[in-house]
Amino acid sequence: MEAKPPKSADFPIVGIGASAGGLESLSLFFKNMPNATGMAFVVIQHLDPNYVGMMPELLQRTTNMMVLQVKDNLLVKPNTIYVIPPNKSMSILKGVLHLFAPIESRGLRLPIDIFFRSLALDKQHKSIGIILSGMGSDGSLGLKAIKEHSGVVLVQDPIDAKFNGMPISAIKAVVADIVAPVKELPLKLIELIKLYPKASASEKIAHKTSNNIDKVIIILREQLGHDFALYKKNTLFRRIERRKGVHKIDKIENYVRFLQDNPSEVEILFKELLIGVTNFFRDIAVWELLKEKVLPALINKLPNGYVLRAWVVGCSTGEEAYSLAIIFDEVMQHVKKSKKISLQIFATDIDIVAVEKARKGIFLKNIINDVSPERITKYFTETDEGYRVNTHIREMIVFAPQNIIKDAPFTRLDIITCRNVLIYMETELQKKIIDLFSYSLNIGGIMVLGTSETQGSSRDAFNEIDLRNKIFKRKKTNKKIDLLDFPSSFYHKKTKTMLQNKPTQVIEDIQILANQVLLQRFAPASILVNEKGDILYITGHTGDFLEPAAGKANWNIYAMARAGLSEELPNAIFRALQNVDTVQLNNLKIGNGKNVCFVDVTIQRLDTPEALKGNIMLIFSNVKSEDENVLLVSKNKKPASTGRIKGLEFELKQKTEDLQHMGEQMQTSQEELKSTNEELQSTNEELQSTNEELTTSKEEMQSLNEELQTVNMELQSKVYDFERINADMKNLLNSTEIATIFLDKDLNIRSFTDSVTKIFKIRKVDIGRPLTELVSVLEYTNFEHDTNQVLKTLNTVETNIETNDNRWFAVRIMPYRTLDDRIDGLVITFNNISDSKQLEIELMKANDILEKNKLKE
Repeated sequence: MEAKPPKSADFPIVGIGASAGGLESLSLFFKNMPNATGMAFVVIQHLDPNYVGMMPELLQRTTNMMVLQVKDNLLVKPNTIYVIPPNKSMSILKGVLHLFAPIESRGLRLPIDIFFRSLALDKQHKSIGIILSGMGSDGSLGLKAIKEHSGVVLVQDPIDAKFNGMPISAIKAVVADIVAPVKELPLKLIELIKLYPKASASEKIAHKTSNNIDKVIIILREQLGHDFALYKKNTLFRRIERRKGVHKIDKIENYVRFLQDNPSEVEILFKELLIGVTNFFRDIAVWELLKEKVLPALINKLPNGYVLRAWVVGCSTGEEAYSLAIIFDEVMQHVKKSKKISLQIFATDIDIVAVEKARKGIFLKNIINDVSPERITKYFTETDEGYRVNTHIREMIVFAPQNIIKDAPFTRLDIITCRNVLIYMETELQKKIIDLFSYSLNIGGIMVLGTSETQGSSRDAFNEIDLRNKIFKRKKTNKKIDLLDFPSSFYHKKTKTMLQNKPTQVIEDIQILANQVLLQRFAPASILVNEKGDILYITGHTGDFLEPAAGKANWNIYAMARAGLSEELPNAIFRALQNVDTVQLNNLKIGNGKNVCFVDVTIQRLDTPEALKGNIMLIFSNVKSEDENVLLVSKNKKPASTGRIKGLEFELKQKTEDLQHMGEQMQTSQEELKSTNEELQSTNEELQSTNEELTTSKEEMQSLNEELQTVNMELQSKVYDFERINADMKNLLNSTEIATIFLDKDLNIRSFTDSVTKIFKIRKVDIGRPLTELVSVLEYTNFEHDTNQVLKTLNTVETNIETNDNRWFAVRIMPYRTLDDRIDGLVITFNNISDSKQLEIELMKANDILEKNKLKE
């Protein structure tokens, strides 16, 4: 039979997420939670799928509320605790819990996120999410959804949590309403619920309240520079009421005073008003339509080499901008390869902290709820912090803080996405922003709004591509857009940077060493340079070959070489560095105009002495030009110089040799780079494969560790129960004063009560020893025979035995039976009957006396 919610189903539902160390936190939470709060509690914990959990039984001991393990199609009722069963994921719809088989067989599961999201949609502002002890980040995305729908978020203080991974992740993801030790959370939650806004969103706000809301807007504007005057009053009112509840402030005028005295509260309220909630591929139908229809149609009309410009307004932490980049990349894979189209995304948000987070491009591992495994593999790289967006996607996007109300817009755009931003604004501001988008978009450009938003009165500027998914196309219109109220551009100052040359380190005693080389091998003018061309030492007159470069002093031969030398030096020095052979430049023409000289340049890499190893020596030898003074001009002014032609032929030959040498060098380098690239690709594939295996193993180990932690807590609870039961039994046996001893099948001592020590010489260290080896006060010669007989026949033996100190005991030997009816030893009891035996003896004596008296009579 289908569950039907009761008429009074408008009560808060509290979703509680926990993992490792969660049992202890849950026990403390419910121990301090009153029984009749009017709230329902749903516990979502990471459980071993193959382990029958005891969570309901364990929690029932801490509370008088009814604790139930969820069954499919179960109606939620107030003042009841519901626990998710093992190996299930769970959602809620219309107050009814529904169970699903998990998609993942093992590894990273996110049941808390799944339930919190459904809870936010189902209960709206009466959804409450609580994160307790646990590892990982499960629950963070779900808390964002609860915040978006004006729900309440509580987090166990990370210092108080046994495992603080989940609490820390939750605090980073949202502005938690309450962060406190787990034992304080129940009382704080109840106080917060009492201060829930009584008015519904549709009711008109009282004049006095509206006046105080205006004061809050003024404080926000003065302290932070952001104007919320055209934000919906009901949205502002609900957020202010929430903050009042957190601080236990009853009147809004007192909260205004509190804001004036506490600037930090203004920052927190500002973040609350931003409602920065987003996720990858939100409203998947929108993204599928963009991928399959809208973007391909737009791209096919664009010329080759076109750069698409997109603006993501209110990008928050960047998920939507990255989603657009991924969709574009997927579309381009199906476009003709000859068509080179690129995408430039400008992603902006008013929240600077969110923008900084977006720039990093690192997201928690729970994004696997929204991003397919194929996209994770292709567009993300796993790190210790989570998943990092790959470089080619990240480079498509420029993130920047921007207030759309007052800052300059981007223009000449092809795509604008502004989803779930306009719904928080008044109609006047909505119209202004839509007009702004109309101004910024090119004709034929695409505008994507949130599923609850419309283009309002600006219908003349847009055609509807898909009304349901709120995708519109900018059309050509004769209507003039009013730009008088648009924000103006900012002036950006350009910062000049000066490059600083690092001073070259001169080797000590370099003059002595250089002179030694010159004396041994060279005599003309020479220059010693390092591999970068920095001049270390000069010998002789080099003014004909070098001149200081204009600007800041630069002692580099490439900068100082005169015309004719500067063109030849780079290739020549490169060749000299590659081998030990001398490089020769013959008949080089250096200089211009009248200041021209011809030289032979010898370039040699030095291997000795050790201090000069790797440096380059250049030696300049002046020569006469072959065509010097031979250039003659005939009467008809036609050149007739054979020497000049030979000179040109020599230069051509030299250039050809240089080009051939450079080609060989390029080919060799290309082959080496190709070989290195192949090796790196192979290594990269191996590392990627290894990384994927390690990632899978890590996720499985983390999941297994959390499950073991849960099982361990339950086992600890069992051990505690057994210890308590054992103590109860011991006290019970000792209180009867009946000496009892337990033996195994080999008649070795298993345990005994304190009274046994009055019969046997026994101590704790004797456990495990045969009972027959111990000294006793019993005059029981058939003891061993009787015990063996009981083990064989399983029949109980009872007898009265006297001790050597005139005490009597009723000895009872019987089999020890386990709960599954197995014989696992003996139980022997010794009941002290000395008093009754003494009475029996005295009675016998009295009877004997009576018999004798009768005989005498």
